[in-house]
Amino acid sequence: MHQISKYLDDYDCWFSQLFPDTSFLNLVVKYTPLAKGTVLTGQFKDRSEMYLIQHDLQIDYGGNKHNYDLVVNCTDMIVAEKFRKTKTIWVQEGMIDRRTIRSRIVKAIGLPPYCSGDTSLNGSTNVCDVYCAASEGYKSYFASCGTDAKKIFVTGIPNYDNHIEFLVNDFPHRNYVMAATSDMRETYRFENRPGFIKHAAKIAAGRQLLFKLHPNENVDRAVAEIRRYAPAGTLIYHTGNTNHMIANCSELITQYSTVVYTGIALGKKVYSYFDVEDLKKLAPIQNDGTSAKNIANICSSYINFAGTKDDFLRAFAYRPEVALQQEVQYA
Repeated sequence: MHQISKYLDDYDCWFSQLFPDTSFLNLVVKYTPLAKGTVLTGQFKDRSEMYLIQHDLQIDYGGNKHNYDLVVNCTDMIVAEKFRKTKTIWVQEGMIDRRTIRSRIVKAIGLPPYCSGDTSLNGSTNVCDVYCAASEGYKSYFASCGTDAKKIFVTGIPNYDNHIEFLVNDFPHRNYVMAATSDMRETYRFENRPGFIKHAAKIAAGRQLLFKLHPNENVDRAVAEIRRYAPAGTLIYHTGNTNHMIANCSELITQYSTVVYTGIALGKKVYSYFDVEDLKKLAPIQNDGTSAKNIANICSSYINFAGTKDDFLRAFAYRPEVALQQEVQYA
């Protein structure tokens, strides 16, 4: 969102961490542990707000200070009622969780999308006016899940659209097998972590193994498990630049993590709990880092458009800065 705002200098941009939009969600956040490990509370909320402060960005938590002309969302699973009559744009922020029986039931009976307990319904509620997707593959996916295809523009997404830049880095290790974990247990989903560690060790087959932990994980528990089940000498990182680690690895093993797209973009052999061939179709386009500008152009065009949402979708001719997939060359 910050990157997008840099191309909207003519507008008064304010920022808010995602906030509970109903009395029920407020009760869940304040009085139950169910929101622990989500972006509504805890370290993710704190880190987002610290980022805004460090970059001297204007904060309006809850969106109460002004009447806004446009609201840009990174989720359509929670869209505050106060913004339902405001112009809205949804921006894909990363990988979408796999559809489950629970998410299908939630959608079928009309429960709030967050009742799925994951991001599987993100991008498929059709409540925002315009949708900015990572790739043609994701556009087709969101359309198949219920969002009007006419609303969806393939813009690419900031942070995942110029992976070639990560090849130049100062991370000290190279040519290892890397395993990137997920926070399934912290978000109340089942995981066989010993099984995953053994799986990674089998793929490494005696080569140097490196684990990069998800930032939301219980670090002490995760480290103890790796020490117990992985070969001696396995490297473990909880912090650090994950993209640089991926750029320097020989193979990448993931569970449910957007970082698999970094590996795909950089031509690494990747493993995932998702079907890898499907992931290659969904992978964010590489457009030399122009996604933020593409999205900002849509934002400014929509703000200045005087007609209805449907009129805008019929009249707007989207022209991305870079339309073709980038071919990455390797030494």
